[in-house]
Amino acid sequence: MDEIAPPPGADPRASTLAFFGAELRLRRMAAGMKQTELARALHCAPSLICKIESAARAPQEDFAERCDEVLGTDGLFVRLWPVIVRNAYRPWFRPFVELEQQATSIRAFETQLVPGLLQTRDYARAVLAGRRPDELRLEKALMARMHRQRLLEREEPPRFWAVLEESAIRRKVGGPAVMRAQLARLLDVMERPRIVLQVLPSDVAVHPALGGAFWHLTFEQGPEVVYLEGFYEGQLRAEPEVVEAAGQAYDLLRAQALPPDASADLIAAVMEELTPWTTQQN
Repeated sequence: MDEIAPPPGADPRASTLAFFGAELRLRRMAAGMKQTELARALHCAPSLICKIESAARAPQEDFAERCDEVLGTDGLFVRLWPVIVRNAYRPWFRPFVELEQQATSIRAFETQLVPGLLQTRDYARAVLAGRRPDELRLEKALMARMHRQRLLEREEPPRFWAVLEESAIRRKVGGPAVMRAQLARLLDVMERPRIVLQVLPSDVAVHPALGGAFWHLTFEQGPEVVYLEGFYEGQLRAEPEVVEAAGQAYDLLRAQALPPDASADLIAAVMEELTPWTTQQN
């Protein structure tokens, strides 16, 4: 069957994703194109067109761009795509993402995982899959996380300083191969002048952030903000006493952590431990 209709439940008012799919179907039909014809023009499978039109799959940004080109929709789908990304975040996390985009300096402390801004796609997928979401939720969350990383690719990115507990670089998220690629990514970004990464060694038994991970954002204008991670949801705090306490804790963490060069050496050593024995012998 050439044309696959969306399911009855694909209400365009239900979500931005559903609205994108409904608009794609309407614009495709207005152009007199079947799903197979649009798929051929976009160089993708017809099943992908069907899934996106029925809100069963989130589109990638290049898909939105190609739709505008092929259907002549004057940037409609490219304009809709960031809204899909924004709505992929949990409501309580959206304000943090918006503030993160405005920050001139970001300081992160992580206990168990590599910061989201530095995660590889495979590592991020493994992390997000830990809560066992359905495939659509997983795909949307992964797309949003990868899009968020563009912050560090700007011509003038914010200064980013991360302190990670050693357990974060030793936890084999996604398996040895995925973790090795993730550690290689860390070593790569440590070469950038506006990124500093330190590892807090496991023999530091007590430190000022035993309560958990937190992020400290500074802006060109306006008060500083602290984001505290939690099991179910995080908190944004801007009270002066909280910001001051976070700043003092971060200074102590940096003092207790290994220097950047020694941190890079430790990351490289952990990478070596993850290298298959046969590869080491060659």
